[in-house]
Amino acid sequence: MKKILILGANSYIGTSFHNYLTTQYPGQYEIKRISLRGDAWKLENWIGYDSIINVTGKAHADISKLSDEEKQQYYAVNCELAVETAKKAITDGAAQYIYFSSIIIYGDSSNSRKPVRITAETKPDPSNFYGDSKWQAEQRLQKIFDAATGSTKLAVLRPPMIYGKGSKGNFQMLVKLAEKLRIFPTYHNERSMLYIENLSEFLRKLVEDGRGGIFLPQNREYVSTSDMICEIAKAKGEKILCLRWMNPFVKLAFVMPGTIGKMVKKAFGSITIDKELSLTISDYQRFDLKESIQRSISSEK
Repeated sequence: MKKILILGANSYIGTSFHNYLTTQYPGQYEIKRISLRGDAWKLENWIGYDSIINVTGKAHADISKLSDEEKQQYYAVNCELAVETAKKAITDGAAQYIYFSSIIIYGDSSNSRKPVRITAETKPDPSNFYGDSKWQAEQRLQKIFDAATGSTKLAVLRPPMIYGKGSKGNFQMLVKLAEKLRIFPTYHNERSMLYIENLSEFLRKLVEDGRGGIFLPQNREYVSTSDMICEIAKAKGEKILCLRWMNPFVKLAFVMPGTIGKMVKKAFGSITIDKELSLTISDYQRFDLKESIQRSISSEK
């Protein structure tokens, strides 16, 4: 039986993963969640854990109006705390340390008029301090594990937008739009996304495998914003007319300066991971877009 420690007692990913294992694979895993608030965790014994999964992080819901002091909190949580916990995992002899980074280390579609395509040759190039905090953490962790004499493996995940039952942020914004809007453009863009149960199965397989490395899990198919809005509307019993004549206005808004242009690029920009990069762990993409939206929305109901 694999023994798993989740760092982040109330995190969305950690809670979802815990629930997934206990319902889909009951009795097959010993799993514990702890908080990293304060210093009590430093006194705990992490000896004997097969995998320590760090899902603690300061999210990037709204980073446009933060003070320098608030920005430093991102580095404290996303970088410094990751380094501290990794050192403890190595010292206590954990077999595997999994760190959640983000696709955002490659940049953000809201800052580019062109599609962002992530391939094996793409180098990290963060466009904001949130992405930079994750990228700095990755680099420091790699140095620590390269220098370590123990056998602990470092696994780094760079997921795209994660959505599902109970998720917040961008997915909830799309749900609200699907509820309120009655027309929407058919503008086609492509985005890599990751349904929470697909991620949970990916994590389970990674724990079973026990290896280290850099991983970019995603759903099997790319998603366009209009398709996702339409699927959400269907799942909620709402009606939306998707209209082609609105597309030129989207294209025009792409080149507008300031907040409007940035919001449109964020909503309709393309950012995708080469699908081959997501197949290092097999058979985790259990649900397609339609199924995942139905499961997410029906769970909300």
